[in-house]
Amino acid sequence: MQAAVRGPGRDRGAGHRYVVVDAFASEPLLGNPVAVFFAASDLTAAQMQRIAREMNLSEVTFLLPPTGDADLRVRIFTPVNELPFAGHPLLGTAVAVALDARTDTLRFETAMGVVPFDIVRTPGKDVAHASMSQPIPEWHPYEHAEALLAALGVDSSTLPVEIYRNGPRHVFVGLPDVAALDALHPDHRALAAFPDMAANCFAPDGERWQTRMFSPAYGVVEDAATGSAAGPLAVHLARHHLVEYGKTIEIHQGVRLGRRSVMFAEATVDSAGELTRIRVSGYGAVAAEGTIHV
Repeated sequence: MQAAVRGPGRDRGAGHRYVVVDAFASEPLLGNPVAVFFAASDLTAAQMQRIAREMNLSEVTFLLPPTGDADLRVRIFTPVNELPFAGHPLLGTAVAVALDARTDTLRFETAMGVVPFDIVRTPGKDVAHASMSQPIPEWHPYEHAEALLAALGVDSSTLPVEIYRNGPRHVFVGLPDVAALDALHPDHRALAAFPDMAANCFAPDGERWQTRMFSPAYGVVEDAATGSAAGPLAVHLARHHLVEYGKTIEIHQGVRLGRRSVMFAEATVDSAGELTRIRVSGYGAVAAEGTIHV
């Protein structure tokens, strides 16, 4: 069933309306913002890219009619390129559509396949909790680990430096504690030499985990919440026996940016030890709306 989106669109003759959702936050001005453009089927890919550059957020999404068994097709753009999959933009988009269409389930068509969502709306508020199933990632040792550690300004990683791909490519570097995470001062010019990847640094913080993500390749100096990395981090920690498969981990990101984001992730395996499901969840809050004239 295609979700019925009522309000935003071209029908008012005044440009393309959008909403900004702060993903992985239960109130505005925290979390990671994404601009969600409804009724975008008349926009070209070049126009979408220019709008994303104009909005100057880490990602912008555009809603289109689906081509298969989904409610909507979603295209995701950073200021510099299009992504096949990304976590916080899809979660924020699910919150925007669910609040607008008053629905509790959604299926989004992406370049990495159909992503299903379960949503619980908060009565009387433009806030909702969303849970998504993420693609199963591929992973292998990162061949430029030594150079990456040098660019990050750290001597070593607490776990093997490995790269995971579930659309974007995420490289994980473990640090011993939050103090070491706070002390990071990456060489962003050196990081820009690493194509098509994001450097994700993580550290234990009591019963939860804190992360920082840097990705000049994806047009992001530092990200406030990286939902597409949350699922792979759960896999990474479970593979190296720091958490159990099937256990939900709590991840905080964006703390040093003043935009604390809270994500929950879980990786599940079957009786043969094969990875079968990855779930990532969190809140989203509508922070703004507007119109762009294209």
